[in-house]
Amino acid sequence: MSPLEARLTALGASGQTVTYGALARDLGWRMGELTEALEALMVVDHTAGQPLRAAICAGRLDSGMPAKGFFIKALDLGLDVTDRATFVTAQRAALRDTASGATSAL
Repeated sequence: MSPLEARLTALGASGQTVTYGALARDLGWRMGELTEALEALMVVDHTAGQPLRAAICAGRLDSGMPAKGFFIKALDLGLDVTDRATFVTAQRAALRDTASGATSAL
């Protein structure tokens, strides 16, 4: 598991979020590197039928929600993000449930 995956998995299990800037600093990455890695991870998660770990990230000015690029990528993957808040809440809950061994419908 990569450092990014490990960090997001731990945060998801505890129900926490992290800003993109803080995560990039923690990993020692530039923002562009983080964005690219998060989008690639979204593809991996979606293909595996797993909740999107990138939903743990929050834009500094986005009231705890992921940035616009998250939703654009989710749409590209064919996911319904019409109600963004509900979508993100469901993803985050599924990440907590997965960590606790429970199952949750996305």
